[in-house]
This record gives sequence, C-alpha cells and structure tokens, in this order.
Amino acid sequence: MAIRPQPTQHEKVLGDDDFIVSKTDLKGIITYGNRIFIEISGYSELELLGAPHSILRHPDMPRAVFKLLWDTIQAKREICAYVKNLAKDGSFYWVFANITPSFDAGGNLIGYYSVRRKPRPEAIQAISPLYRTLLEAERKAGDGQAGMKASAAILHQALEQKGVSYEEFVFGL
Repeated sequence: MAIRPQPTQHEKVLGDDDFIVSKTDLKGIITYGNRIFIEISGYSELELLGAPHSILRHPDMPRAVFKLLWDTIQAKREICAYVKNLAKDGSFYWVFANITPSFDAGGNLIGYYSVRRKPRPEAIQAISPLYRTLLEAERKAGDGQAGMKASAAILHQALEQKGVSYEEFVFGL
C-alpha cells in the first residue's frame, strides 16, 4: 500500500445532496465506491478497489470509536457515527456514516455497506471535544490494547453519565 498522507488543516466539505457510498468485504477491503467517494477521497477507483477502508482513517479518530463500529457491524447490527476521514492529499472531511451489514440470500454475512452524508456543523462541534479526550487517553495509555481500553472506558463513562447508548448520543447531536 502507498505511504499514508501527511494530514493537513485543509477541510473538504460534502455538498448538501452528496452521498458517499461504499461496500467492503468482511475484512474491510473496498469492493465498491461511488463517484462522490472517489472524488472526495482523492484516490482513483483503481487505488480504492482492493484497498482496506482504513486507508481513509484520519489520525484524529479515536481507535475506540472504530472498535465500537467493528464490534457492532460484526454482530450483524447497523450503526451510525461521525467520522473524520483523511483524503489522499492530506485534507480531511467529516461524514455522518450509516454502516450496515450485507447478507446473501441465505442470510450469511458477506460484507458491509456504508452511506455517508454531510454532517451538521453543530454535531461536529459537539463530537470533536469527546474525540480529542478519547485520543488523549489513547496516547497516554500507549498504542496497544491499553490505549484502546482507556479510551473505550471514557466513552462508556460519558454515555452512562448521559444515560444513552452511542447511537442515541449520535442522533441527539
């Protein structure tokens, strides 16, 4: 895989009517991406197809959030989340993502389908401080499982204090 881009402070913003659509296999390897996905990511279709979806992972995204996403979809449930992505040129773009498991005719899990749209600016302003807190916990505790556990504990504590699930929290922003 190519060298990960160096993040910049340049933000790309989805249009109000833009929807990013992608499909992956069970391991998160991209099998489909629509035109808007290709355009905003800055990668060509050839570069995206067969690449891990994590190619878009911005270092400002807490690993605990991705673990929550993976745990949920691997349990065959859909989830919504605010995600900061990294484009090929180092710019970033925020999305409100709906990720759902895909099944074959026999009900077997075969991959994942994601539709992302432009998030409300107020939601990004609300989620960003939480994500920074989670990242700080991950950095302090270390890169391994300890960092992930520390971050996840803070996330679960914040949700418990609010008396909501992650999805209820996300939809309330």
